[in-house]
Amino acid sequence: MQRKAYVPGAVVLLVALLAACTGSSQSGGAAEDSKAGGAPADATGAQPGKYRTLADACGAVSHDTLGSLLPGIRQVTDQEQRDKAYAGTAVPTYNNDRRSGCRWKAESTGAMDHLYVDFERVVSYDNTVSDDSRAHEVYAVKETAADLPEPRAGSTSPDSAGTDGASSTPSGSPSASTRHPAPGGTASASATASTTPSAPASPSVSGTPADLQPRALDDLGDEAFLDDQLSSSRQRTVTVVFRTSNVIVTIQYDEQPATATDAPDSKDMQDKARKLADRLAGSLG
Repeated sequence: MQRKAYVPGAVVLLVALLAACTGSSQSGGAAEDSKAGGAPADATGAQPGKYRTLADACGAVSHDTLGSLLPGIRQVTDQEQRDKAYAGTAVPTYNNDRRSGCRWKAESTGAMDHLYVDFERVVSYDNTVSDDSRAHEVYAVKETAADLPEPRAGSTSPDSAGTDGASSTPSGSPSASTRHPAPGGTASASATASTTPSAPASPSVSGTPADLQPRALDDLGDEAFLDDQLSSSRQRTVTVVFRTSNVIVTIQYDEQPATATDAPDSKDMQDKARKLADRLAGSLG
């Protein structure tokens, strides 16, 4: 009885396997995309963000700047305590390359000052959404939560279009994601809210001059805004948030006067917060 020959079939299968392996090595020879999270770049153009790491927030603010924002530091006579005040307190984080935050505080003869700086590196794990687009979505959530007054047509301020002095966004006005389209034209999906502490609730600031009203900033990072709130206890909180590529920086600067009859100067605090924001934006490179 003649046996059936199985060898030719095995040869065909082996040849097919070798061809598949050769084709795979040729088509996949390029280095794996460095997009954070290990996800390869999508053919539609979703790209990794510019930043892969973060600076230490506690080391990002110079002693001179801290002395300007927190004058009480310079009034500390004990050298060890003064050094500790300059060093700040790091905010706990599970990943220093994704988030870095620091807090400082100092009491002077006239007020208690606090400063909070937060760096957040945003990573998209969706191959169809770039890191920059995802960071834009996160930023848009922060801007929407700030409830900035809508710009008034025909007026301008040093940073952006003037505002109408309202303390809230009118019904039907465009959202933050509409005012700032996502990078590359990518539609903004719903973003998760940040864990960054928000400024305390406050009464209306409608009496504030237009150039000091909460507003979008046109000359800081890729997109930015400034919020300025005065609480019923006369504590003023100035918040500056800006995005550069896939990093979002939040600065929260507040001052509580020693007496309830005083109110911290809005222009002075805004100027100091803006100068710090400019320095941090420059340090990102």
